[in-house]
Amino acid sequence: MAEETLVVRRIGAAAGAEITGIDLSHDLTNDQFAVIHQALLDHLVLCFPDQTLSADDQIAFARRWGDLAIHPNLAGMKDHPEIIAVERRPGDTGHLGSEWHNDTTSLEKPPMGTMMYSKIVPPVGGDTVFANQYAAYDALSSGMKDMLDGMRAVHGDSRVAGPRAGLNKRRTNKTDESDDWRETVNMHPVVRTHPETGKKALYVNVAYTLRLENMTTEESQPLLDFLYEHSHRPEFTYRHRWSEKMLVLWDNRALVHLALNDCPTSHRLMERIQIRGDRPF
Repeated sequence: MAEETLVVRRIGAAAGAEITGIDLSHDLTNDQFAVIHQALLDHLVLCFPDQTLSADDQIAFARRWGDLAIHPNLAGMKDHPEIIAVERRPGDTGHLGSEWHNDTTSLEKPPMGTMMYSKIVPPVGGDTVFANQYAAYDALSSGMKDMLDGMRAVHGDSRVAGPRAGLNKRRTNKTDESDDWRETVNMHPVVRTHPETGKKALYVNVAYTLRLENMTTEESQPLLDFLYEHSHRPEFTYRHRWSEKMLVLWDNRALVHLALNDCPTSHRLMERIQIRGDRPF
């Protein structure tokens, strides 16, 4: 049988491409990886259906993109601390990733990308929605772009971890809510420049952005609320429907996303890896 040819097929208007003709349990050639790398820059979300992957396979593919991140607030798997089991069980009233966000922007160097592999998916529901932040920035008026130029925002993880977050009682995934937890806070540009494409992307999110630099929370909120709502206008979004044994990789530098809370009676289990990024500029 002839070897399959790697095929990149666009599946969303704002973002999203499907890649077939590749087995991620095998080592990729440099040429194959170059095609996949370019596809990520072009489409921001890549899905690889029908992949039978061990934890080691997932880690090997993720390491082609860079060093792997250990999450500051969520425990990884015992034998593979780089992998977080993202799980929702029947009866949970909350779940990980239920608000629009870029991943872990409280860090000085947030992840450049996130990879998720589906183990158990609901028969219906449990989709992930992505919003293209290049498109969100491009759609702003010239006056708004001028105002945001050079503006920075404070990002912290107090809404998603720590004793005041109160998330653990509602969901299977447990974050660090211990009394000795300390908030991680860093400053990032409100509009960041992608280090590989040079494009500008809106870079604030409701889960981690606390306020604007040199402003109070109350002063910051009207502008931030506008940007949050603007960031996920329908025309910027791609809604991803999962199937079992699918790997999805997304560019955390140019997307916000959320996991839909619409499958309360179903079991959903994913394995997630984050890839270290650089300091936003």
